[in-house]
Amino acid sequence: MREHRYRITMEHLATTSESQTQHAPLQFETGNHDDIFHIVDRLASKNQFDADTSASLAVGLKLFAEVMLKNRKHPLFEDIQLPLRDFIGKLKALPATGDASSQ
Repeated sequence: MREHRYRITMEHLATTSESQTQHAPLQFETGNHDDIFHIVDRLASKNQFDADTSASLAVGLKLFAEVMLKNRKHPLFEDIQLPLRDFIGKLKALPATGDASSQ
């Protein structure tokens, strides 16, 4: 399957308490059949959430959904395939709103 390729980097910026240590950055490569940057932009343009929330939702959902798609026959994903499809449909159907900064 042809796919977009991504390098994901996550840096631990802060802990919840001083006694915890920060983790080293996590970096991995993955593929996705969709242009995730386009999806982040599309969701952000709806102004349903602030920019960071829109990016987190879009990236997290697309990474999860791609793992599920590539492993669709795995029993772990049996119960979530249809609800996830419904959720994505609702997300795509969200209307554009005004300013998301009040969200």
